Amino acid sequence: MSSLNQAGAILTHIMNGKADITMKTPPIVSLREWEAARQQLLVKEKELTRARDALAAERRRMPWLAVEKEYEFDGPEGKAGLVDLFEGRRQLIVYRAFFEPGVFGWPDHACPGCSLVADQVAHVAHLNARDTTLAFASRAAQPDIERVKARMGWKMPWYTMTDGFGTDFGVDEWHGTNAFIRDGDTVFRTYFINNRGDEAMGSTWSYLDLTALGRQEAWEDSPEGYPQTPPYAWWKWHDEYGEFPRHDTHSH
Repeated sequence: MSSLNQAGAILTHIMNGKADITMKTPPIVSLREWEAARQQLLVKEKELTRARDALAAERRRMPWLAVEKEYEFDGPEGKAGLVDLFEGRRQLIVYRAFFEPGVFGWPDHACPGCSLVADQVAHVAHLNARDTTLAFASRAAQPDIERVKARMGWKMPWYTMTDGFGTDFGVDEWHGTNAFIRDGDTVFRTYFINNRGDEAMGSTWSYLDLTALGRQEAWEDSPEGYPQTPPYAWWKWHDEYGEFPRHDTHSH
């Protein structure tokens, strides 16, 4: 229950079971005034969108770092090297989720924040359609990972780290998202975010904007020769993409 006055003060009688809380809210206005205020803010919204597009364009021009060490993971089908995590696609995004002994929630859950990220992940078929694979990685064993995925309804590939991957890629003690691209069996690190940068992850667009190739749409400002197709034309229902093109790779 609450009370409201024209000046905009609202009294919430009960909030999360706590005592009465008074919030100083914005004024109550007419439709015309509300629309005028929205139009003013829309200018800033569009500026933010253009700035976000410009930042993604700069990411596509970031230098690449060759991954020269071999890494080994356990996966649903056994041992896997980093190149195997691509599942034959050109790009790979790896989110380091904390699910392992010593982490809050173990053994029934991954950490609450990492679980929130997992809950936000869009259907991975849309990323796959842009030659991009999303994978999660933790130190928990595969039976534990499969059990929690089934409980929570998560579908993304999820691997067990077995070596120094976390330390080498900045995710040993804290969550983070690494982006990679490959040329055959040669893998390159192209970008990395952590901390609040992970808050925006989950949508198809936010993941693609993180990658070296971007959304691969014709309107984007990308280096010459980058793959691009018309926007909208590649979008499909997630169960109607069919088979995706694969690139030659060899298991480690």
